[in-house]
Amino acid sequence: MQAGGAEALAANILSQLRDVQLAGASEEAEYFYTPRRLVVRVRNLQRREPDITLERKGPRVDAPQKAIDGFCKSADVTRDECVERETPKGRFLFAVIEKKGRLTNDRLADLLPKAMAAVSWPKSMRWEESSTRWVRPIRSILCLLGGDVVPFRFGAVESGRTTLGHRFLSSGTLTITDVGSYEPTLGSERVMLNPQQRALNIADAAEKLVRSEGLSIEPDESLVIENTGLIEWPVVRMGTIDEEFMGLPPEVLRSAMGKHQRYFGVLDEAGRPAPRFVMVANIETDDDSAAVIAGNERVLRARLADAQFFWDQDRRQKLEDHLPALEGVVFHARLGSTADKAKRIEMLARSLLVAIRDANPHWIRSADPNRALELNPDQAARAGRLCKADLVTEMVGEFPDLQGIMGSYYARADGEAEAVCNAIQEHYAPQGPSDQCPWEPVSVAVALADKLDTLAGFFAIDERPTGSRDPFALRRAALGVVRLILENGHRLPLSNALSDALAGYEDRLPPEPGALATKETLLAFLADRLKVALRNRGVRHDLVSAVFSVDGEDDLVRAFNRVVALAGFLELEEGASLLTAYRRAANIIRIEEKKDGQRYEGRADPALFTEADERTLYERIAVARADADIALQKESFGVVMAAMATLREPVDAFFDNVTVNCDDPALRRNRLLMLSRIRVTLDMVADFSKIEG
Repeated sequence: MQAGGAEALAANILSQLRDVQLAGASEEAEYFYTPRRLVVRVRNLQRREPDITLERKGPRVDAPQKAIDGFCKSADVTRDECVERETPKGRFLFAVIEKKGRLTNDRLADLLPKAMAAVSWPKSMRWEESSTRWVRPIRSILCLLGGDVVPFRFGAVESGRTTLGHRFLSSGTLTITDVGSYEPTLGSERVMLNPQQRALNIADAAEKLVRSEGLSIEPDESLVIENTGLIEWPVVRMGTIDEEFMGLPPEVLRSAMGKHQRYFGVLDEAGRPAPRFVMVANIETDDDSAAVIAGNERVLRARLADAQFFWDQDRRQKLEDHLPALEGVVFHARLGSTADKAKRIEMLARSLLVAIRDANPHWIRSADPNRALELNPDQAARAGRLCKADLVTEMVGEFPDLQGIMGSYYARADGEAEAVCNAIQEHYAPQGPSDQCPWEPVSVAVALADKLDTLAGFFAIDERPTGSRDPFALRRAALGVVRLILENGHRLPLSNALSDALAGYEDRLPPEPGALATKETLLAFLADRLKVALRNRGVRHDLVSAVFSVDGEDDLVRAFNRVVALAGFLELEEGASLLTAYRRAANIIRIEEKKDGQRYEGRADPALFTEADERTLYERIAVARADADIALQKESFGVVMAAMATLREPVDAFFDNVTVNCDDPALRRNRLLMLSRIRVTLDMVADFSKIEG
């Protein structure tokens, strides 16, 4: 919250200064933060507001005296001070008011409390007797304009020119003479104000420490950021881990040090965990931090002793033996226990791997050429059955961030197949846009099963995301499904997969709208996530909607390829021209169908053609449809677009030379059927009515 609060405070102050023309449009506000202070600095302020002239229109010159007197009183002017001006509606009185600009110091005293009050915190509190809310109690406010105090009150605190330095290393209350001396004074009192400087100091000092022993820091940018927000004067030191704990899995060491203690892990030359850790203290001591290091080693020793105990205890029984305990873990009150979910994942993972195997007979990609790909449905089912078992282990109870990871270790110790162990570890992935996707087939099947089961369950009980709420992270789950399929290039009929997922909730699906409608809603939801996934690739969202509107399109890889081909087609002159022709044809048909009260569908009769352009278009549509049908079966979408492009000239000629709404009813109907044929032909590729622009 520190960075967000400082940024919001700076933005609020700058906005109010610009509103009263004390800061220019190009002026920026600097902001800094530490655990004890938020700081905003704005340069180049005007010394006073500019003078302004206000004009206020009054009544007509010949208005009743009572109206004129009322206007003069409200504008605080006399009748003689008003000017008369001719307007299109007659001669009116105007009050011209010269308003002197206020001194900046006075204006700031009004603006700053409002800017502070406007900062929105995720959580805030009240303290003492004041009704003022803030993220933490405010103890002092330092506010200077140059060397002058800007006097104002926020809650029970009055501004001044004093502040405090480091909580332990400072000499006490500090008096700041002017803005320029603020940061140097804090530096002399062991406060490093700039967070970027603190972060750089931590990273550099840590690297120098470990390099002296031929080691390296385990990269963790989030730990750098967190330590930067915890201290004002970084003192980086290295401690030692007892050798007895180095047999723990690296992830356990990393979690115990990073998540719980904010320590950095250290690696040896081979990239393995070294028996060292790096900590960041907020204090300097006479013994060069010897007592601080010893204290932190003692705390870490206790934490790792617990981890070692959990590690030993959990391995006394097989991972599968933990499954009965999942009956007592609620997945959701209306969706049963986690044991129920594991059974559904087991069945769904098996069917998904069969579908992946059948739909991708030539899929042989491997990130590791030395590891054979496993497309074994039994292994997918086994991994699905075991993937949640570690939730009831002692280790995951203490280190929740290790769920899945510990399950893979325990499964490997039990002699489970490597593909099963990997799938257990990776079944939560991807959990965010930067998270890596699993690539092994068994891992992909289990990860898909977990996410599709979650989506099916919550959609079945109508717990769907809204514009502002997504408490069960369903958007993230859907985006994970999209990424798993697209990034691995899997051909997977989503409609069948969703049917299988919803079958696990058959007893919870309401009679209305039922499984079919729920599946259609889920497909639409996944299509929306596909739009999000493709947006970063520069693909337009309306093209995704147009492609997904094609009957039976539920293959994300095929849909993606179709979208890319459609985007390229519309960039061509032929594509843009055909889109225009499509809209023209669709508009004419819609208008005439509404007027006639009937639908114009079916094939035109060649015997009724009277114009050469009618016959040419009819024949070219037949050829284009035949070519497109063959290309669609082969999923050669570039060829499909090329076939559609051949229609540009005959369509343009038809509109230029053929009168659709002619006097002959039979000819008119036949020509409307030709327009319908244009629309139906182009809709083989995508629903062109959904394309914008």
